[in-house]
Amino acid sequence: MVTLEPSPPAAARREQILSIIDEQGFARVTHLSRRFGISEVTIRADLDALAEVRAVQRVHGGAVVGSRPPGLERPFEQSVLAASDEKARIGRAAAALVESDQAIVLDVGTTTTAIAMALLDRDDLHNLVIITNALNIAIALEPVIPRFTVIVTGGTLRPLQHSLVDPLAAVVLDRVRGDLAFIGCSGVDAIAGITNVNLPEADMKRRMLATAARRIVVADSSKLGVAQLSRVAPIDGIDTLITGSEADPAQLELLAAAGLDIVTA
Repeated sequence: MVTLEPSPPAAARREQILSIIDEQGFARVTHLSRRFGISEVTIRADLDALAEVRAVQRVHGGAVVGSRPPGLERPFEQSVLAASDEKARIGRAAAALVESDQAIVLDVGTTTTAIAMALLDRDDLHNLVIITNALNIAIALEPVIPRFTVIVTGGTLRPLQHSLVDPLAAVVLDRVRGDLAFIGCSGVDAIAGITNVNLPEADMKRRMLATAARRIVVADSSKLGVAQLSRVAPIDGIDTLITGSEADPAQLELLAAAGLDIVTA
């Protein structure tokens, strides 16, 4: 007799379904029904709910990615499920660049959150100062205080990403100097440069880059070749890109030809 694990609550299940569709490009109702041990009727209701918020596109027999209009921002809790393994590898590669006694500027986002998680695992780091505008990152780093000092920028809260933006957020950034700045983004393109879907957060990213001696962008492979509404910096405005080994070689070649130092995790 096969015992099925109880299905997670609807909200958690829909996040898992979205992650499956983002990673595979398509998911069938029958497959999802077997995977979660629930009826196909319930799965169809889940897919319909995701389609209503344009997270997926319903097709015959299942759902596909791609229904979100270009530039539509997803909540943090949805984004964190997409390419999670790749983001974890990027996070570890970024954290490996950090040394004790440094000041680190850490941007909001799922990939930068992966950096924070990797820093927590670095028992060798001491006297590290982390400046962030991400409430979730600040809370995640709380257990490592006082070995790390965590400075939160303050400002106006954007609940979609748990981020703090202007007014007021720039006050802290204008008064600090970072050794490294790790910035997330929505697009990395050889011509358009580093771009983001949200204007207020793009302004914060520019300020963060301006504070640091070394400017590092972290982006999973899906962001390469993408240009969004808000320009953060030209390619020559950053020093290093850390992305996943899944990245399109043609895109990497274009970015390298533009003079960008690239690390693939």
